[in-house]
Amino acid sequence: MLFARLLRHIVSVGRLRVIDAGGKEHVISGSPGNSLTIRLHDPALHWKLFFNPGLYLGEAYMDGTLTVEDGNIYDFLEFATSNMQDAGEHPVMAWVAAADTLFRRMQQYNPAKRSRQNVAHHYDLRRELYELFLDKDRQYSCAYFERPEDDLETAQLNKKRHLAAKLRIEPGMKVLDIGCGWGGLGLYLAGELGAQVTGLTLSTEQLAVARERAEQAGLADKVSFELRDYRDQQGIFDRIVSVGMFEHVGIAHYDEYFSTVKNLLTEDGIALIHTIGRSEVPRSTNPWIRKYIFPGGYIPALSEVMRSVEQTSLVTTDVEVLRLHYAETLKHWRDRFQNRRDDAKAIYDDRFCRMWEFYLAASECSFRYMDNVVFQVQLTRRQDAVPITRDYITEWEKRANRRDKVSNSDGAAA
Repeated sequence: MLFARLLRHIVSVGRLRVIDAGGKEHVISGSPGNSLTIRLHDPALHWKLFFNPGLYLGEAYMDGTLTVEDGNIYDFLEFATSNMQDAGEHPVMAWVAAADTLFRRMQQYNPAKRSRQNVAHHYDLRRELYELFLDKDRQYSCAYFERPEDDLETAQLNKKRHLAAKLRIEPGMKVLDIGCGWGGLGLYLAGELGAQVTGLTLSTEQLAVARERAEQAGLADKVSFELRDYRDQQGIFDRIVSVGMFEHVGIAHYDEYFSTVKNLLTEDGIALIHTIGRSEVPRSTNPWIRKYIFPGGYIPALSEVMRSVEQTSLVTTDVEVLRLHYAETLKHWRDRFQNRRDDAKAIYDDRFCRMWEFYLAASECSFRYMDNVVFQVQLTRRQDAVPITRDYITEWEKRANRRDKVSNSDGAAA
């Protein structure tokens, strides 16, 4: 079986038993480690999984034609990706990936109309789905785990503080949030820090939730959420923040994106771009993710981001790489989703649940064992727009922690 040849190239630790569609067993062993069994129910998978596992593995799990018999899909993906750290790709996999990379600009061509369609594919799913696994603030991006014992709610609040510290938010500042999601960050910057926030989204579902939340919080006069492409935004802002949106811009539009950021930013303003990235050379988007989860999406190498930043003459004043934070975030999401799987099935169906399980498991493994990271890139128009050491970030976060503790204690006393 061709797929077994691929696995023999990859597996150096542990034992994998593959039962093919004809019932024949193929045992692939390395040094002592975990033991797993998978079963293939479709003979076509014998060659599909050899030539393009990036696409067909996820499809097979969704369709139920690949099952894990003594574990779950995360166990198998962890087994495979942890082994691939040392073994690397099979030459056929590398060739398929290289060929796919040649077309990445075409795959990520995202003019305004197509961007709206791509966003709707993922973010206009029922709000009840996201409530099953996200934190209460609906933060759908990498959390920031200051301590190993931080729960998801704490880590997502840490993230918002960390972003605000780098932005040096002050009361009354005009802030543009490009890709505002369900409004959590904008509401935090307005409600806790007194900023005047404009949030942009292309998702009608996110827009409705964000506006509802602003009304409920009594912040509708401080936060404006709009259904608008970033390229159509007008005005000048003291601060610009974008969290988890840059992955949807597309490499062909990077120059346009950063030129827009520069034109919307005051002379002494600060912009902060928080995006998933890759620590290795540029590649194409995983074909299964591209087809089923994030059409038009792309995870850039830092070199690709910086080339376009340089074209605009923006000043890069800080770059931070968050490595395992997203792996831990996804673990929380995966556990929460699994605990509410029956509720998800009632919203959609079992195939959708398997798709979402594969998405969360594969994403976690990509951050834990592969080359996915998160970049936080701080940009300004002037060299002196921020202090010359990073101490101000830590000092701001300490003050915010003290303020929140006082606020919480006052609330408890009341």
